[in-house]
Amino acid sequence: MQYTILGFLLMILMLLYFKVANHFNIIDKPNERSSHTEITLRGGGIIFWFSALIYFTKHMQTNYLLFTGITLVSLVSFWDDIQSLSNKIRISVHFLALTLLLLDLGVFNNTSFFIIVLIYIAGIGFINIYNFMDGINGITGLYTLVIMGSLLYVNKNIQLFTDGIFIKYSMIASLVFLFFNYRKRAKCFAGDVGSIAIAFWVIYFILKLILITNSAIWILFFAVYGTDGVCTILHRLYLKQNIFKAHRLYLYQILSNEYKIEHRLVALYYALVQIAVSAVVIFLYQKVHTLVIFVIVIVPLFLIYTSKFYLMQKKNLKLS
Repeated sequence: MQYTILGFLLMILMLLYFKVANHFNIIDKPNERSSHTEITLRGGGIIFWFSALIYFTKHMQTNYLLFTGITLVSLVSFWDDIQSLSNKIRISVHFLALTLLLLDLGVFNNTSFFIIVLIYIAGIGFINIYNFMDGINGITGLYTLVIMGSLLYVNKNIQLFTDGIFIKYSMIASLVFLFFNYRKRAKCFAGDVGSIAIAFWVIYFILKLILITNSAIWILFFAVYGTDGVCTILHRLYLKQNIFKAHRLYLYQILSNEYKIEHRLVALYYALVQIAVSAVVIFLYQKVHTLVIFVIVIVPLFLIYTSKFYLMQKKNLKLS
């Protein structure tokens, strides 16, 4: 019953946001790098912050640092959706928010300096990849559902690591967002406020699970996005491009923009592949060595990614 009420409340909040966005002209205008062709409301992903707010009204006393972090990244991202901010400001706020998250998890108490540095680098990279991958209708909502669903399964059946209700709140927010976004002509886009806020949420869950199980295998719940994101960044560095500028070199962009595969179908492909990866991880956990699982997952994903270069070559797109 509480989840039905939450969904109804989030739906109302989303509709109210549409009126605000229309009034203040918070829109996404397509350009030559965009995967869409029509002006659309931006910032619909604020629904994730609303969902977090509703949850934390009952749990603020124990999670105020985490909520402060989510609020900081949501605020600076929403501001960036309205008026572009410098990379220095955004990354500085991400760094501060990650610090609050690590304080909430107690990471500074018993973790080496080297590991903490790696967590900061990986965390900021994770946030930006999640944001970069938000380029077609449905991809953020569907992919988030898969990650959160995988984490919920682990929480229920393998290792209790967090409040399951908190995971479900993010899933309900994703469903409400998908109602407006998973369409041929989306009513709204997530914007930075959506993709970055939910990325921060995901980081919290995955890192907490890693700390409790002492296993890095759960990073693979992000394997599909991670492979496309990291490999594309390396490709762009090879091309000597500014990796913070918009582009159309991700595999999903090649499929959507150059090969005209329907956006919702491409988003579904990504979600289905991640479901398969998560199933492999869950099934093999504690049965096979962690390194072997990484190889089993990453090698096929890398081979799928390399198909991008064949597809680009067929369309005579720039490879180098």
